[in-house]
Amino acid sequence: MTTLSEPQAQQQAETDTRLRVMLMLEIKDGAQQRFLDVYEKLRHQVASVPGHVSDQLCQSINDPRQWLITSEWQDHETFLEWVDSPAHREMVKPMHGCVSDTFRSLRYSILRETSAAGATGTRAPVEVPPGLPRTAPAGHVGPPQAAPGPDGVIRHALTFTVKPGSEQKVARILSGYASPKAEVDENTRLRRTSLFMHGNRVVRAVEVTGSLGDALRHVAMQPEVRAVEEAINPYLEEARQLGDPQAARAFFAKAALPAEHQAIAGSPASGRLHRHAVLYPVKPGNGQAVAALLAEYDNLATADPTGPVATAVVFHREDVVVRLVDLRVPAEADPAAALGVAGEREATVLGRLLDLGADGDLRTVAGLSAVLAARAMNPVTDRSSQGN
Repeated sequence: MTTLSEPQAQQQAETDTRLRVMLMLEIKDGAQQRFLDVYEKLRHQVASVPGHVSDQLCQSINDPRQWLITSEWQDHETFLEWVDSPAHREMVKPMHGCVSDTFRSLRYSILRETSAAGATGTRAPVEVPPGLPRTAPAGHVGPPQAAPGPDGVIRHALTFTVKPGSEQKVARILSGYASPKAEVDENTRLRRTSLFMHGNRVVRAVEVTGSLGDALRHVAMQPEVRAVEEAINPYLEEARQLGDPQAARAFFAKAALPAEHQAIAGSPASGRLHRHAVLYPVKPGNGQAVAALLAEYDNLATADPTGPVATAVVFHREDVVVRLVDLRVPAEADPAAALGVAGEREATVLGRLLDLGADGDLRTVAGLSAVLAARAMNPVTDRSSQGN
């Protein structure tokens, strides 16, 4: 095993600002599955928090009631800002009912690190402007926070709401800007930006090859984009102050809508594809289950090279679920594919998780068409790199 000299170790300790957090929990008898369900939802939310690097969930091999959550953060300031925020307190409330009174939180600065290959060293902290998601740095252990899809493309989305009555003004503002340059650097390219609205909810989806963080920093620095963001600020339901780092972190952490699942057909699509987005009316607490059902459908649909679905992405945070799909046919021609409904059994299960109203029967063609008409998001702008 390679070790560092004392001067090297001292230099490493002075440059590495990462923080390791360990949360020891004792789970109530009979609450383990509920705890796992809660953790599955929370981990995706935490992964979108600026400054978060990775986390692990561990269970004791001696006492199955004892659990350990470890997480790594860019530095202790970003962790403390998040853990002391109202957003964090609301986020962890569902976990309280699963945990007994005995738990402990430990926090340590990372000073030295040894890899399995024997090379010991540190990685410098990645400087990320407030509000932009981090991609995993070199040497990152664990799943990346913005993983590429099967085609090598990273997909991410942001969502926020605007004041009722301002929707048309906001749509005009968001559609009327000059596209930024697609080439960020030799490794990173902004491929496509698609923006949709449903009612007063806005969803902006981006596709990037290379580094998501570098691409979004590049976009955020463009004068025309900054002007658009300033122009829509008066119409936002939740005010944001992008000049205040802490306020910007809080806003963008809440706005992040990660790509939970991506499915790409194995054969290249020929002909025109129809891009389509659906905002699902999820009943409270059912967001994860809805996302999982849609992902199951998309895996099967894209396995058929002649089927209607060429590409599908499920974006999910809490009970906000958006499915962005590229279809080989217009959505109205195949509402089941547009909504991600495979058959009667799947339609029945999905219908129980959604608030569809009296006319929303996913088991019939008429019902599928009615739900599609009600929940399809309106396209505001769709710009690919070819048009930049």
